[in-house]
Parts: sequence; C-alpha cells; structure tokens
Amino acid sequence: MTDPASDAVFYFDFASPNAYFAHRILPGVEARTGLKFRYVPVLLGGIFKATGNQAPMIAFADVPAKLAYEYKEIERFIARHDLKAFNFNPHFPVNTLALMRGAVAAEAEGVLAPYVEAMFHFMWEKPRKLDDGDVFHATLTEAGLPAERLLELVATPDIKAQLMANTQTAVDQGVFGIPSFVVDGELYFGKDRLESLAAALIGRSA
Repeated sequence: MTDPASDAVFYFDFASPNAYFAHRILPGVEARTGLKFRYVPVLLGGIFKATGNQAPMIAFADVPAKLAYEYKEIERFIARHDLKAFNFNPHFPVNTLALMRGAVAAEAEGVLAPYVEAMFHFMWEKPRKLDDGDVFHATLTEAGLPAERLLELVATPDIKAQLMANTQTAVDQGVFGIPSFVVDGELYFGKDRLESLAAALIGRSA
C-alpha cells in the first residue's frame, strides 16, 4: 500500500458531472491504494479563465462527432461503475460560486464531508437549481447542515479569498480542468485517470 502520509488532493467543483463521478468512485481508489484524498474546493470558471480552457460543450461545439463521443464515454463510465443514481441536472449549467464558497465555509466549520455529499446528491442525483438562494438554503437545512452559519460565512471576505486562493493554487500546480488530482506533486486529470492513478500508486508500493 501507498504511504498514508503521501499528499493527495482532489480539486473539485459541483458544476462538473465528472467531479461527481470521481467523488463516487474515489472511495474504491482509496481502499485499494491506502491513500486518503483531501477535498479542496475550487471554482471551475476561475480555472478556465486562468488557463484559457473551455467546457467540452463549448470547445467541441463545432465538432458534433467528438461531442457525441464524449457523451458516449460518460454513458460507458456510468455503466462500468454502476452509477445508476446519476441524473443530468436539467438546470445545467448551474452557477456554483455560492456553493463553492459554501464548501470553503463548511470546511472551516468542520462539516465539509456531509456538505460535499449533500451538494453532489442534489446536483447530480436528485437535481435542484442550487444557484437559487432559497433552494440552496432549503437544501442545507434538509441535509442537517448549519444553514444560517454557512450562509453567513459565504458572504465574508475571508471565505471568498480562500476560494480564490484554492483556485490559484490549483492553477499553479498545472490544473486546467475538473476533476483533477494531485498526488505528491504529480497531476492526474479526469475521472478516467483514477484507474491509472490507482495502478501507478499500487505499483509504486509493490
């Protein structure tokens, strides 16, 4: 098994369905490698702006066959990992600025794990329009999270600055999209790289 002291980071934004897929299969990777990933909230739009990258639906808009292939690969991934709970959010794209600031706030309050689970669930399993303030508040409450405290923190300069800092750190490490994983300084991008990441880590410790 890999040294559990190794630094492993999962950069995520709830806006990405691929981040949801990664979140769902990451426990299996952790079980096989002995590694524990640290979830770090970032803003995908900020990463795109800093790197000149674009979402596939924009980047491949003029290449219909490639865009269709991307969707086919998503279907294959869902089938391969039996992710039957997935439902494409009809409100996509959802502005996740408040949600990602909320993740930073949740980390500060020691409730990041249940926050992440709730937001991924209501973004990609039982989809809601989470960029609606009332819906966001109701969802936090329903999930048993400290809604009032988190919403108070979301508006503070420190939380806003921390999300910006997280995003910049990711860019500085070579991140250009989500989901991205950095293990001991080495970048792996995309849900499909998790298997190769696991294999590399297991091979390293063999």
